[in-house]
Amino acid sequence: MRPSGRAFDQLRTVTLEPGVNRYAEGSCLASFGETKVLCTASVEERVPPFLRNTGKGWITAEYGMLPRSTHTRSDREAARGRQSGRTQEIQRLIGRSLRSVADLEALGEIQIRIDCDVLQADGGTRTASITGGFVALHYALQHLLKLGAIKTIPLTDTVAAVSCGLYNGVPVLDLDYDEDSTAQADANFVLTGSGGIVEVQGTAETHPFRPDEFLALLRLAEAGVAQLTECQLAALPK
Repeated sequence: MRPSGRAFDQLRTVTLEPGVNRYAEGSCLASFGETKVLCTASVEERVPPFLRNTGKGWITAEYGMLPRSTHTRSDREAARGRQSGRTQEIQRLIGRSLRSVADLEALGEIQIRIDCDVLQADGGTRTASITGGFVALHYALQHLLKLGAIKTIPLTDTVAAVSCGLYNGVPVLDLDYDEDSTAQADANFVLTGSGGIVEVQGTAETHPFRPDEFLALLRLAEAGVAQLTECQLAALPK
C-alpha cells in the first residue's frame, strides 16, 4: 500500500491552470498533488550572444524554491550569493526539455525565459516544472503569433515529465515526498507526446535495480505522460 493510498499506476491529482499571471506572456500553475509550481514565460527581443545574427531563437529556464515551500524554512539562494548545484541542474533540465520540441529557427531571434517557482514541494518539482512550463511556453508563443512576430507555433511536439520508482520493491508512478524519501530506486522521465525519450534520470538508493525493473518504470512513465499530455492539451487555447 502506498502512503497516499493510490494504485501503483495512479498519478496524483494533476491540474494545469493557465493565465494565472496577468503580466507574463504565458503562465501556468502546475499542481501535482501537494506540489505546486508557478511557471511563467517571458518574451525577450534578444538572444544570447552566441545566437546573434543566426536567425535562431532560444528557450531557457530558471528554477527556484520559495523559502517555506518545504517542511522547514530554507534561505533564499540570492541571500546566500549563489545557486546550488541542484538548482542549476534542474533549470538546465527544464530548458533542454522544452528546446527538444521547439523549432528554434522558426522562432527567429527571440528568447523565451521560463521561470519555475516552487510554491510548495511534495516531490516531483522538476517534473511539474517541465509539464507546466510547456503550457506557459505555448501561451507565450500564442502571444507572439497574435502579434505577427512569428508565422506559426514553432513546436514539433508536446513534452511532459513524471517520476517513477521502486517503493517496497514495487514499481510505482509519480512519487510524492513520502515515497521519494524511502524509495529503493527513483527515476525522472521526460517524454514527448508522441513517445520520444528526451531525458531519463535514474538512481538506485539502496542496491542496483535490474533492467526489467527499469523497463517497468519506463512503461509506467509512458502511461503517466500520456495522461499528462491530455491535461496539457486541455489547458491550451482552443
